[in-house]
Amino acid sequence: MALSKSSNTYGRTSWEDSEFPILCPTCLGDNPYVRMMKEKFGSECKICVRPFTTFRWCPGARMRFKKTEICQTCAKLKNVCQTCLLDLEYGLPIQVRDQALNIKDNIAKSDVNKEYFIQNAEKQLSATDHGVPGAAGGPGKSHPPSDLLMKLARTAPYYRRNLPHICSFWVKGECKRGEECPYRHEKPTDPDDPLADQNIKDRYYGTNDPVAEKLMRRAATLPRLDAPEDKSITTLYVGNIGEKMLEKELRDHFYQYGEIRSITIVSRQQCAFVTYVTRSAAELAAEGTFNKLIIQNRRLVIRWGKSQGKQNVPGTTNTEAGARFEPVPGLPRALPHPEELEHNFFNLAPTSNAYPSPYPQYPPSTYPLIAPPPPNPTPNQAELPVFLAESQQGIHYPSQDPTRLGAINKTRQT
Repeated sequence: MALSKSSNTYGRTSWEDSEFPILCPTCLGDNPYVRMMKEKFGSECKICVRPFTTFRWCPGARMRFKKTEICQTCAKLKNVCQTCLLDLEYGLPIQVRDQALNIKDNIAKSDVNKEYFIQNAEKQLSATDHGVPGAAGGPGKSHPPSDLLMKLARTAPYYRRNLPHICSFWVKGECKRGEECPYRHEKPTDPDDPLADQNIKDRYYGTNDPVAEKLMRRAATLPRLDAPEDKSITTLYVGNIGEKMLEKELRDHFYQYGEIRSITIVSRQQCAFVTYVTRSAAELAAEGTFNKLIIQNRRLVIRWGKSQGKQNVPGTTNTEAGARFEPVPGLPRALPHPEELEHNFFNLAPTSNAYPSPYPQYPPSTYPLIAPPPPNPTPNQAELPVFLAESQQGIHYPSQDPTRLGAINKTRQT
């Protein structure tokens, strides 16, 4: 038998009276000086149909007024907010939380057993942990967190959910209030959108909740962090650390996965690099922190570090030392080798020259002071751009002149 405030006064002692509601940070708003209107036994609970003390408040400027929808007993049984009916710890629908934690719902749904179940639940809540949410075996903090919940959990309040409803007169083109209208002047969503049809009982019991189904589809397409093939990489990139993040806070969390070699924080880029001693420890840390790590109310970005690779060999444009390509047009050519000079004033040891001579058509002792034109220019060479034509003819710099180093060109003396 359901109790009604208007028609039934039986069992008035079981009606709920409270001093403050159970709310999530989003519904409460960002105003620390929020004012609430309290009405004792002002409405019936949408779940157990018992009169309870209602609260009504405005969560912020340009927001709509909100009020409690269910009683505190029903909220404590599910560890949810009295207004939005989302989980207080993760900010997710009940259906998503119960599937992630494998919780079976045993709350009575029929009117015959609902009153008896609620009365027993109230006694159990008052006898254990002073009636806090999640007590008495409820789905609160008594269950260990799940990887799926850590990935989908909301870390910051979502105040956009408190915006006013859409003005129906504006949609028809008949609103005359203008900026003074307390409702939103926006185009409504598609009426066929499943999110437009939500039921409070489906949200509470975790059945056929369109918001939960959307989140579960999103969870199925979440990205994964694959380990690189290079086994020498043991560094993890940690992004979005903020400006006040300390090395001790990162070390206190990452040390549990293995021995840490070093932690480097780049404050300007708001990132850090955590290097482990072994590859197994780095893989364990990447698996345990990817899309799950939250420090100082900030969800950190976890990625694998990049390999340093092999340094390029001078004169080549490939990372492999064996591969050589043509030099970039417009750049100076290599200096003559010491063996090609007539006088070795710097006592340079003869070595194998890996670079071609800048003037193969002249002997080493008769290098010209300027680069001569090619012997047989091709017809298409005149049509080339200036920098390409100069690169084929060769560019001469004063530093390449052997006579500037003290050498005497005897062939030029006449």
